[in-house]
Amino acid sequence: MIYLNFTDLSEEAQNRLLENSKKDVERKFGEDIRKCVRKNHAYFETMIAEEALRNLYSYTFVFNI
Repeated sequence: MIYLNFTDLSEEAQNRLLENSKKDVERKFGEDIRKCVRKNHAYFETMIAEEALRNLYSYTFVFNI
């Protein structure tokens, strides 16, 4: 069995997975993040990006070799 880390992937693959994760986070938690942004005067895109990175670790990756 081969175990890969997110950083072992090509830059293109990392960017694609990160964009998918951002969309997933915004769909699941977008309204809660917006409330937090308004309350704490933060930036929405920054919060989404941080949560997207955390969200990547909840994924199970399957690769065809």
